[in-house]
Amino acid sequence: MGAPPTPAADRAPARPGPRVPAADRAMARPRRRLAAAAAALVALVAVGAGSLLDLRTPAPRPTGAPTDEFSAGRAYENVKIIAARTHPAGSPANEQVRAHVEQVLRGLGMETQVQDTVAPEAGQLSGAAGGATLARVRNVVARLPGTDPTGRVFLVAHYDSVQTGPGGNDDAAGTSTILEVARALAAGPRPRNDIVFVLTDAEEACLCGAAAFAASHPLAADGGVVLNLEARGSTGPVIMFETSRNNAKLVDVFARAAPHPVGTSFAVEIYRALPNDTDFTAFLDKNFVGLNSAYIDGGAIYHTPLDTPAAMDRASLQQHGDNALGLAREFGRTDLTDLRAGGDASYFPVPGGLVHYPGWLTLPLALLALAAVVAVGWLARRRGRTTGGRLAAGFGLALVPIVAAPLAAQLLWAAVTAIRPGYAELLDPYRPIWYRLAVLALAAAVLFTWYALTRRWIGPAALAIGGLGWLAALGVLLAVAVPGGAYLTTLPALAGALAGLIALGTRVDGPWPVVAVTVAGAVGVVILLPTVVLLFPALGMAMGGVAALVAVLLGLAALPVVDLLHPQAGGQRGLVAARARRLGALPAVAAVVAALVLAGVGLRVDRFDAAHPAPTHLMYALDAGTGQARWLSHEAEPQPWTDRYVDGVQSVADDFPGLGDGDLRTGPAPAANLPAPKLEVLADSGPGAERTLRVRLTPQRPVRLATLHVDSATATVLRAEVAGRAVPVEARAGRWGFGVVFHAPPAEGVEVTLTVTPKAERVELRAMDASDGLAELPGFQPRPADVGIVGSHSSEMLAVARTYPV
Repeated sequence: MGAPPTPAADRAPARPGPRVPAADRAMARPRRRLAAAAAALVALVAVGAGSLLDLRTPAPRPTGAPTDEFSAGRAYENVKIIAARTHPAGSPANEQVRAHVEQVLRGLGMETQVQDTVAPEAGQLSGAAGGATLARVRNVVARLPGTDPTGRVFLVAHYDSVQTGPGGNDDAAGTSTILEVARALAAGPRPRNDIVFVLTDAEEACLCGAAAFAASHPLAADGGVVLNLEARGSTGPVIMFETSRNNAKLVDVFARAAPHPVGTSFAVEIYRALPNDTDFTAFLDKNFVGLNSAYIDGGAIYHTPLDTPAAMDRASLQQHGDNALGLAREFGRTDLTDLRAGGDASYFPVPGGLVHYPGWLTLPLALLALAAVVAVGWLARRRGRTTGGRLAAGFGLALVPIVAAPLAAQLLWAAVTAIRPGYAELLDPYRPIWYRLAVLALAAAVLFTWYALTRRWIGPAALAIGGLGWLAALGVLLAVAVPGGAYLTTLPALAGALAGLIALGTRVDGPWPVVAVTVAGAVGVVILLPTVVLLFPALGMAMGGVAALVAVLLGLAALPVVDLLHPQAGGQRGLVAARARRLGALPAVAAVVAALVLAGVGLRVDRFDAAHPAPTHLMYALDAGTGQARWLSHEAEPQPWTDRYVDGVQSVADDFPGLGDGDLRTGPAPAANLPAPKLEVLADSGPGAERTLRVRLTPQRPVRLATLHVDSATATVLRAEVAGRAVPVEARAGRWGFGVVFHAPPAEGVEVTLTVTPKAERVELRAMDASDGLAELPGFQPRPADVGIVGSHSSEMLAVARTYPV
């Protein structure tokens, strides 16, 4: 269908030469194109800089800060004590940390107690490859009584560390934050509601401390509001990344009470879909409400020996404390009786605060954005800026960068990891900024190349509307499937459509179209740029394609501004047209060069050395019954240091069921003189249709965990109790049909009662325990300075197992 006559107000300035085709009409054709492009870019850069500056962490306050304020300097003194050395649950070092935490809280005049118990009673929160998981835990619990309570506010962090590092950030940051918040609250007026400080044990092992408190502590009986504090890195803004369901009122409190509110409903949706857990999970399972917060950048040191107090960014600690104190005070005076009303909210950070709106608006806004984009397409066709066929082509072709940019980012990282295989064992490189910039440059290169190739044939207006069409369509899809993430595309699409209507309703060569598309681009920058920045540390470079996808969506939202970087479309012939095409290719070429240079700089700068060692994983497993030992590693492609120990791949589930049933790299090892855990039969009901065995499993050396498994060929387990507590009986595939994993076993051992249906005269039980540290083993050679330990719960594990026929 031909275009209708162009109204005089929409005509470009008269010039000699052929009439400009409708397909080449743009949303904006400013007379001074270079000046307009510069002004639009400066505006978007300024808006982007403001958005990123708003994510900055606050300056840490010194030890001399006012007593009613949070001081990172004061909190850091506790960090140095808590993270002085590695302290996994059950270790003597962890007992010293517990004693320090208890002493600090008692010194503040708090009602303080230690919950010493075995948990959980039933059900598994984090799960274990070896079977039902329990632990002996010692939670430190203190209470600041309220004046007229409507409920309780719980500040939660775990004080134990992994076995591979001292936990300077994870979670000495959360524990020290709570101690400093407790001090500030105790120094001020009493709150209306009870404030309970819960420092949990065995989070790293199984979330068992939080499970014990939420399930059985008297203070938890009526539920309440939980503020869980975590860290999964060493720096960056503190992100409120998880909430309970129906979070609208919680988000409203967060927006007004947290001095530095960084959080997105999109992050909540992502986290709910991932198989990750923190102590917060245990409270959600018991119907508490609350917020979960952490700083997550600097993930290369996560769970490694490098997670020391010195590695901590005290500005991140300050933000943790400022937010926790502000929220504790606000929830401390708020009526807590009805915090679940209102459903889930959509929210995201903007300069100066947090935008939030009711979740019920999500789908209507998405449909409105879609209708607005359709209206822009109709009006653009009516005004002669494009045709129906070109609109359809623009929409179809706009899918190309949406698919190509994430794919290119993943291929880039595959190439980088092929050059530097050690990255595969890290959450993120030690110095990831260069690689992150390379991904953004690559996404820009894809977008600019696509635009340069299609602009001449499809036209700027059709491509811009096509891009908005995908933003709107994705908004509807997200509103249905992932409502908390719909704002990412709905709001930029709506802003772009409104800008399109303004541009089409005013003179194409006047200032208003440029102003309109620049404002729409600024909306996209405010919403999408912080998301890109936060996605990199959240997902790591291995999933950099997600950040590239969001970056391309930002580019589509700002496509009319991108068009201003190109020569004016339409009407050129011969050498003029060729020159215009060359100029239009410059942004794409510059972006490609930038991506390659930045990736090269990353490889050059982020090399493994003594301060940034290559991560390696190694375990040792000894069968005390046969005297056979082996080295084990979960590295898919072993590093050169690991490769000297392992030479094949196999499952060790039959010999070491406590290690799980996955394939591992293995290699022969010298047998060490180490005792297996002792198994004593305390009672045996004897032969019959059911047989009840009561045994005691006692490690013969200091260990972190102990396991017991039943050979399914000799008996079927009907019921089981561990330390007097019933545990779920779930059949597992393979030889060992039932198993128990017990973390932090006491020196006197653990009693296990099994009621079984016997299948043979003797029931075979496989006992295993595991400690940490390989340095004293025969055949072990210390790592060179530039070789480190990967952050894994099985790194440096030393397991000893034996089968006992009963």
